[in-house]
Amino acid sequence: MSLDPNATYVPTEDWRAYSGVLSRRVFAFVIDYIIVALLCIPAAVIVFFLGVLTLGLGFALFPAIFVIVAILYFGMTLGSSAQATPGMRAAGIAMARTDGRRIDFLISTVHIVLFWVINSILTPLILLAGLFTERSRLVHDLLLGTVIVRTT
Repeated sequence: MSLDPNATYVPTEDWRAYSGVLSRRVFAFVIDYIIVALLCIPAAVIVFFLGVLTLGLGFALFPAIFVIVAILYFGMTLGSSAQATPGMRAAGIAMARTDGRRIDFLISTVHIVLFWVINSILTPLILLAGLFTERSRLVHDLLLGTVIVRTT
């Protein structure tokens, strides 16, 4: 029995846990980046006041607002006990590690950074990898030992 009220999602061999995962990931991606864009608004206000307080030095953070907000958003939500972002929860999916351990802040931030790097090099064609790999895993999932499973 676990003291954690939220279950840790352990990958299974059952094919039903992975059916439709790619389309759900795209849906979750859209929701999550809308949320990140909305979170950038209060972050910009904070950076503005920080820039005023630091006599202009804080304004240098403006170009990095989106990256900072996205990394914190994905790190804190994927690293939470739900192991899913709000977009992933809406899509009925969660992330799990193939070795059964929990997703932590470091793995979730490395996951999103790898996604951006691989996506910028290979374009969105990385989604095609999910059509040919077991469990519909993408390249950054294979590199980190993670898998996306259905929760509903």
